[in-house]
Amino acid sequence: MRDRISREIAEIRAYRPEAIAEAAARRRRRPLLGYPGRLMIIAADHPARASLAASGRPMAMANRWDLLERLVVALARPGVDGVLATADIIEDLLVLGALEDKVVIGSMNRGGLAGTRFELDDRFTGYDADSLAAMGFDGGKMLLRIDPDDQASVRTIAACAGAVTDLAGHRLMAMIEPFLCTRVEGRVHNNLSVDAVITAVAVASGLGATSAYTWLKLPVVDGMEQVLEASTLPVLLLGGDTADTEDAAGETYARWRKALELPTVRGIVAGRALLYPRDDDVADAVDRAVRLG
Repeated sequence: MRDRISREIAEIRAYRPEAIAEAAARRRRRPLLGYPGRLMIIAADHPARASLAASGRPMAMANRWDLLERLVVALARPGVDGVLATADIIEDLLVLGALEDKVVIGSMNRGGLAGTRFELDDRFTGYDADSLAAMGFDGGKMLLRIDPDDQASVRTIAACAGAVTDLAGHRLMAMIEPFLCTRVEGRVHNNLSVDAVITAVAVASGLGATSAYTWLKLPVVDGMEQVLEASTLPVLLLGGDTADTEDAAGETYARWRKALELPTVRGIVAGRALLYPRDDDVADAVDRAVRLG
C-alpha cells in the first residue's frame, strides 16, 4: 500500500497540484450526523503543532507515508465517519480517494507549537471558515487553552470566538477543544480536575455570536456527569495518547464506553490511541472503538 500512496501523491504534488481541488469538488459528501447519531472521527492534526510522539515513541508520527497508510486503513473500517486534520494531510487523503462519504473537519489553529514559549499564543495558521466552505468540508476545529497567568491566552480566546462566528455563517461545525492550563517548570499542563474542565466548558460554550453550530471536544475525566451538566452543546470525546501498555489502552476504552452513555455525547475523536496502538494493529484498535458506540 505504501508504494501506491507514495507514487500517487508524489506525482500529483509535483505535476498536477490542481488535482487536489478537483478531488475536493467531486468528493461524495454525507450528512454530518446520520443514523445512529454517533460520530467516530480519526484525528491527525498533531504533527503541524510539532507534536510527533505517540504511545511512548517520540517520533512516531514523523514518517508521513506511514501515517497516511495508517489513516487509509482506519478510514476504511466500518463505522468510521471521518477525519480531523490539517490541509496537508487532508489533501493527501483526497488524492488517495480516502474521503468519499466521510466527514472532514479542518484543523484551524496550529501556531501554538508544543514546547515553545509562545505555545499559548495559538495563532490560526491552518484553515479558515471561507476555505473550509470552499473545499466542501464539514467544519473546523480549534484548540483553546487558557492560562490565567499568560496574557497570550486572551488572543487565542478572541481568535476562537471569531472563528466560531465565521463557521456559523457557513453553517459549519465549530469544534472547540478547551482546557484550563498552567505551566510547570516551563511546560504547559492541562488541568483535568472536574472544576477546571467545567470552567473551560463554560468559557468555550459562550464564544462567538451564536453557539448553534458549536460542538465541544472534551477529555474523559472522573466526574464526567458533572462536566456535561455545564453545557447543552453536543460533545465528542477526546481520544488523546495512551501509554505503551495494554492496561492503559484498556482503561481508555473503558472510559470511552462509560462516557458514551451520557446524553449529550455524540461520539469520539481519537488519533494516536487508534493510529499507533501498542501492537500496531490499527484495524483492530479502530474496530474496538467503533464497537463502543
